[in-house]
Amino acid sequence: MATIRKRGSSWQAQVRRDGSRPTSKSFNLKTDAVRWARDIERDIEQGEHPSNIKILKKLTLSDLLTRYEECITSSKKGANQEHYKLRLIHAHPIAALNLSYITSKSVADYRDSRLQIVQPSTVRRELAVLQHCFEIATKEWGIPLASNPVRNIKLPDVSKARQTRLNIGDEERLNEALRQSRIWYLQPLVKLAIETGMRRGELLSLRWSNVNFLQRTARLEDTKNGHSRTIPLTPTAIKLLQALPKNCDLIIPVSGNAVRLAWERLRARAELPDLRFHDLRHEAISRMTEMGLTVPEVAMISGHRDYKMLARYTHIRPENVAKKLADIHERQVASTTTEPS
Repeated sequence: MATIRKRGSSWQAQVRRDGSRPTSKSFNLKTDAVRWARDIERDIEQGEHPSNIKILKKLTLSDLLTRYEECITSSKKGANQEHYKLRLIHAHPIAALNLSYITSKSVADYRDSRLQIVQPSTVRRELAVLQHCFEIATKEWGIPLASNPVRNIKLPDVSKARQTRLNIGDEERLNEALRQSRIWYLQPLVKLAIETGMRRGELLSLRWSNVNFLQRTARLEDTKNGHSRTIPLTPTAIKLLQALPKNCDLIIPVSGNAVRLAWERLRARAELPDLRFHDLRHEAISRMTEMGLTVPEVAMISGHRDYKMLARYTHIRPENVAKKLADIHERQVASTTTEPS
């Protein structure tokens, strides 16, 4: 912010920003002082002022990422996943660059090099972290970046939603592999995922105190989006829960890593190498839609607050819709033939 004041026979212009050391100069005419202050403020905004350049040359992107990880990431719900993303960015040559050399081109080069290794959706998530890091640095830490370089590049195209569902024969192979497994929790965990649409983490954090058998509901306190929700339980889900041991507050007291390893062995035994545990959630949501539940009802169960995102999870089989249309047609024909003449 500029300050113009009269000092003796001259006019002094002073420019200070974000508590940094002020820059000042004296002029014989007030108009010259105002013009100089305006030019300095413009240079500061564009990151061209010498003091700004000095700051940017002292810091590397790695320095910025470290501060972001300590101050911002550590307080996020998905901190573990973001720590991993930040480690990947730290390991890339872009992290060693001074902030004065970080441009849209250098970020675009990072994007292109990562696309050679991982999926576009992964690169988009990494760039989202990088973009937020630059925004925090500019708006809250007073680091004089001229602009956010991530905003000036083209993000990788969003990959198509996965269409994976349990096809004819898949569920039989999966059930047979579950019967062969010696891991006590694997069968109820997989079947509960299909019956409830819960995520793996939600199932593993579910406690007996959150289950109401009288009302046939389960309360989820720890969810991905941070919003708790209560979901209705199917009769099959209730039977699965009632059959589990109750020697611990957690219904399935195992770690996520243990489930990951057990799932990898299970899908190999079932000869379903491309099936992800998260696909069971797709299967559950699709089945609920095919059963005739409304979009708000399915969203209440799944926890989706955006119906567009819910649509990406719903993969209705055309043959099931065809059967439903045939049933409706048969009822209409039967109704017509039974009407009194």
